Parts: sequence; structure tokens; C-alpha cells
Amino acid sequence: MSDLQFKRHRRLRRTESMRALVRETHLQTDDLIYPIFVVEGEQVKKAVASMPGVHHVSLDNLSEEMNELEQLGVRSVIVFGVPNEKDAVGSQAYHEEGIVQRAIQHIKGAHPNLTVVADTCLCQYTDHGHCGVIRDGDIVNDESLELITKTAVSQVKAGADVIAPSNMMDGFVTAIRQGLDEAGYSQIPVMSYAVKYASAFYGPFRDAAHSSPQFGDRRGYQMDPANRLEAIREAESDVEEGADFLIVKPALAYLDIMREVKDRFNLPLVAYNVSGEYSMIKAAAANGWVNEEEIVMEKLTSMKRAGADLIITYFAKDAARYLNQ
Repeated sequence: MSDLQFKRHRRLRRTESMRALVRETHLQTDDLIYPIFVVEGEQVKKAVASMPGVHHVSLDNLSEEMNELEQLGVRSVIVFGVPNEKDAVGSQAYHEEGIVQRAIQHIKGAHPNLTVVADTCLCQYTDHGHCGVIRDGDIVNDESLELITKTAVSQVKAGADVIAPSNMMDGFVTAIRQGLDEAGYSQIPVMSYAVKYASAFYGPFRDAAHSSPQFGDRRGYQMDPANRLEAIREAESDVEEGADFLIVKPALAYLDIMREVKDRFNLPLVAYNVSGEYSMIKAAAANGWVNEEEIVMEKLTSMKRAGADLIITYFAKDAARYLNQ
């Protein structure tokens, strides 16, 4: 045996302190952005059936949620609204008294140190559930951009720190950037859903946001899961148009795409750890099939390792508790 020549990699794995010393990828609470679903009404904190631990929350219960996040060290949220009224053009998305606008005002008023990201789309607000305006059965691009830009401006006027357009209309970064600049909000960054696939992992979110399409699907504007080079073209367009962050959604099934985007573009990269990825783990853990803490931390670390600087995740509270132990 003394004549054998090989490298002893295990030397750096012997103890927990040694493993921590040489660890290459680190997850921390500042990396996490927590999604919250705000609804009309009072004293509402209603569980989303398909997403254990996630709730619909009314404005008067927002402070309880924000206090918990601040205590855990999570300093960023992304706000989704679930309005009572919907119409063909999603007018509640850009109404000054819309549910998201009021939620942003509430959060920033009581918790000014939290970073509030506003999801900017029409699908929760349209009676047909699509992300744009429909003409002759088609989701029209340029007319939709006008309403999406109005939505972004109204959200910033309410106090949003970051605009996150998720509609996947062509040119949405250019339109929003121009609209914000003209309204005097040139300092507000755009966190673009640059690479958003038409994924089966979105099912529980549509339950939470009440945003399922009433006809057809979103494959005409969201990306084909089989495509890699198209993702680079999408991200490149958004960089050229002035995006400040790039989101890849979903995250877990697209770690290869995240790595390519990160390697090619020098902007902060955001992984969206979507609802289906969340609910699968919650269901498996509830059945005793997996160790929830271990698998959550392994999964989130894999996103950081693939290049993510930030992670939008429904596990933000859980992960923060694990990190704070």
C-alpha cells in the first residue's frame, strides 16, 4: 500500500468545522426574498391549500407577517395581489387604490427598512387570466405593454423599491424603463423575469393567485422548457433594454440555464424557487419521505452554486430559521 499514489481529498472533510472552513457556496438570510399574497377584506389569514405554510393575508395582518420576517432577518418581499374585481384589461393592476398599491404603502409605511419588490403583471387582475390584452383571441403585445407600464408606475408611486415584470411580452423592460424614467423614477431598478418557462411547476401558485388562464395556455409568450439558446437571447435583450436584475423561473429544473446566464451577463441573478418545487417538498416531508430541513437547504444551496445571487422562495421563513439555529 505504501507505493500507491493518490490524492487525499477526504482530509478537508474530516470534521464539521473543517467542512465549514473550506465551504465554497454560502446561503444567508440576505439572499432570500419572500413572496406574499395580499387579499381584500379584514382579519384574513387563510391557508393556501396547495402550499402548506403559505397564506392569503389582508392588509390589517400584513404587519404581523413583516414583523416575523424582520425578526428572522429576511429583509425583502415580493408582493402579489389578489383583487376582488377583475376585468378584460386588468384595471385593478394599475389602479391607485389597487390591492398591491395599498399593500406597498402599508408595508413601506410601517417597515421602511424592508425592500419591497412589486410583481408587475396583469394575469391576477384579468377575467381571462392571461398576462396581456386579448384581441380576436390573441394576446397582443404592444397594447399590453402600455398597461404593464402603467402598472409599474403606479406601484412605484405607492412606494415599491423594485419593479419585477413577469408578463413575458416582448420589449417589456424597454417600455417600463422609459415609463419610469418619464415619471421621474429613474432611480428604481427593474428585476426582469428575463427567462420564464411555460412550466408545469406553477400549479400551486395559480391556486394562490387565482390566476389560471380561462382558455388556452401561456405557451405563446412563455418559453418552451426544451430551449436553452432562447434563454440566452431573452436575457441578452433584457440586458440591452436596461434590466438591473435577471430572474430565471423556475429554478430547480433550470439550474443549467442559471449557470449560463450568470456566466454571460454581469448582473445580479435571481432564482425563483417556484410553488411546485415548494409544494412537492412539503408533501414529501409531511409523509415522512424526506428530511425537510436538509432537502430545503440542499436545494437552495444548489441554486446559489448555479450562480444565483438572490432567491425568491416560499421557504424564506423556514430557511431563515434553519440558518439562525
